[in-house]
Amino acid sequence: MDFSGKTAVITGAGSGIGAALAKIASTEGMNLVLADINLADLESVADSLSAPAIALRRTDVADAAAVQSLADLAWERFGEVSLLCNNAGVVPGGRHRLVWDFTPQDWRWAFSVNVDGVVNGIRSFVPRMIAEGRSGHVLNTASVAGFVSGAGSAVYGASKHAVVRITEALYAGLRDVRAPIGVTMLCPGLVATRIYEAERSRPDHLRSAGGRPEEAEALQSIADNLYRNAPSADQVAAQAFEGIRNDQFYVFTSDRFDEPIRERADAILARRNPHFESLLALSKGDAGMEDEAA
Repeated sequence: MDFSGKTAVITGAGSGIGAALAKIASTEGMNLVLADINLADLESVADSLSAPAIALRRTDVADAAAVQSLADLAWERFGEVSLLCNNAGVVPGGRHRLVWDFTPQDWRWAFSVNVDGVVNGIRSFVPRMIAEGRSGHVLNTASVAGFVSGAGSAVYGASKHAVVRITEALYAGLRDVRAPIGVTMLCPGLVATRIYEAERSRPDHLRSAGGRPEEAEALQSIADNLYRNAPSADQVAAQAFEGIRNDQFYVFTSDRFDEPIRERADAILARRNPHFESLLALSKGDAGMEDEAA
């Protein structure tokens, strides 16, 4: 893609990968439409950018009408959208609880943002992009959690498995209708972002009784160590843009989880019972992950 002068729409742009995507799009000379649930974060990011033009909109991506309004803003302000980044995502606190310990509110919140947010973005933007007949691209932020499985992070992982399937359907559907729109699915492993502080933005009506659940001390210590040495959001955003330039569908930010992905796929094809590593077992590879992230 020739990015200069084109328009990029980025959700979850107030921090982390979304803010890093905005930074790169800005340096590429793109007009920006930035959305986030937290307007103060969004304004802070915008103040640091030098894009030709920037439009901001506080947006709850779980709200279909709000995402439709975001699309209206983009076309009214810039007349076209060439790059759509469905990036907003959340992780419920105490993410490594057992699957039966997550509350209905945890499930509703994670799926409303992680899954409905992507679907709402596709429905509000892609038909207009197709109608324009110009080349464009859609980036959906999934996760390596959409390809591995096990006891940990059940709610987040289930939502990202859904994003994988939705994104593959988008890719196939655009080719079925011969639309000149590419699709990239960003599948980060460990990334140093604030996604695990997402509870600060959970709507009141989806808060669980008893308040925010805390991670078990042993798991929190492991997570702190892993994320201390994880790649930065800037590094991951650079990989995403490289994937967009190359019209690459799967963009994994690390090969650390290749073996668990392969083990799961092999078990499915062999019709045998799977073996899932626990977070505690995976943590034994910390040193290798630290080397990779350095």
